[in-house]
Amino acid sequence: MEQESFRNSIGTVDTSGKRVWVFPKKPKGRYYRYRKYVSYLLLAIFFISPFLKIDGNQFLLFNILERRFNIFGFPFWPQDFYLFVLSMIIGVVFILLFTVAFGRIFCGWICPQTIFLEMVFRRVEYAIEGDRNAQMKLDKQAWDWEKIRKKGLKWLIFFMISFVVSNVFLAYLIGSDQLLVEIEEGPLKHLNTFIALLIFTGVFYFVFTWFREQVCIIACPYGRLQGVLLDNKSIVVAYDYKRGEGEKGRKKFRKNEDRQAMGHGDCIDCFQCVHVCPTNIDIRNGTQLECVNCTACIDACDEVMVKSGMPKGLIRFASEEEIAKKEPFRFTARMKGYASVLTILIGILIGLLFLRSDVQANILRLPGQLYQKQGDMISNVYTYKIINKTTQDFDHLTFKIVEPKQAQIEVVGNPDIHLGKQGLVSGTLFIKMHQAFVTERKLKLKIEVYSGKNRIESTTTTFSGPITF
Repeated sequence: MEQESFRNSIGTVDTSGKRVWVFPKKPKGRYYRYRKYVSYLLLAIFFISPFLKIDGNQFLLFNILERRFNIFGFPFWPQDFYLFVLSMIIGVVFILLFTVAFGRIFCGWICPQTIFLEMVFRRVEYAIEGDRNAQMKLDKQAWDWEKIRKKGLKWLIFFMISFVVSNVFLAYLIGSDQLLVEIEEGPLKHLNTFIALLIFTGVFYFVFTWFREQVCIIACPYGRLQGVLLDNKSIVVAYDYKRGEGEKGRKKFRKNEDRQAMGHGDCIDCFQCVHVCPTNIDIRNGTQLECVNCTACIDACDEVMVKSGMPKGLIRFASEEEIAKKEPFRFTARMKGYASVLTILIGILIGLLFLRSDVQANILRLPGQLYQKQGDMISNVYTYKIINKTTQDFDHLTFKIVEPKQAQIEVVGNPDIHLGKQGLVSGTLFIKMHQAFVTERKLKLKIEVYSGKNRIESTTTTFSGPITF
């Protein structure tokens, strides 16, 4: 039970309940270099995407207020919201599958929180305040000129980064064109946007200056989900306790000592894996909720093993079964189940995208209106709404009733209808039919929409009238 006592608390809170500030050692090594490549690529995508356009459409746009979304340059309107929801579900299932197979690696390598904290804000901190020992010394130091200068410069740069990130984040929400217009016109003309910008800046500054790893440990629900999804077959950042502990446990390193003959494991108890951890855990205690699989401990341990003349891999990507039973990784039934669901969902999404039309027309009978009878003619009044999801204009829109051909259509108002790019046009129209052809209480109509001579959409509606015998 004493060996498991660490699970009763988190590494960033002491016994009195006060927060323990984490001063992680600056990581270095093979995995950290790979993480930097991945992070810089994702940061470039983040900063470029709202300003990149494909066929006039912003590459990524999440305009929640106007319910307009662009995914990889494809515009999604409120009528396409089911596609957006399906895309989000696919993303969730993918993360679930990835977690079941490879643990919380998403948190350490792809999560925006980790990327900004470790690859942007901490790197600024290392450049100004130095590595772990220098930061700890500065923290205990009295507020002299050196501390004021370093802390003040760091906090100023943190605020500037938060402000820039907030502007880019806002470009995803309102559109980069609108953001640039509002910047040019000044904050006084767009006070609501400016207030929102300051709020975002304050949130980012608070998270990356003070809250930091607490987001991953306390606030993020994915960390709790990890405990449900992981099992002893999942690949995680793991300490090989079989090799590291031996029969008599860990022991400090001494040159020319036969540790194996003495019954000690390869772990020399140097605590480098703890010092480099951004969430202040000891990976040697086993898989823990706080571990984000950032691999910093792997690089630190490998460096110590090389210097000690021992093989690398004391801490590595492995499953509990691989360490305990030397069993290789297998694609389990649970993983196959998630993979099957993911494949089906992706197939459905691809099919729906192919069926999705560039122009959507809806013609509906006016609610609460019955048919009107004028002599031998029966008429119904309708409202139409046509949405253009493309970046081209459509002029001279006309309606043609394909079935039944005896029906006549008449647009109320100006018959020369113009539909602009990514625009919407609506209006009223009448459909008339001789009562001799109204053979059902609700007759199905098929209507085509033309731009000049080109058919751009077809839709259906119903025609109401008395039944003739």
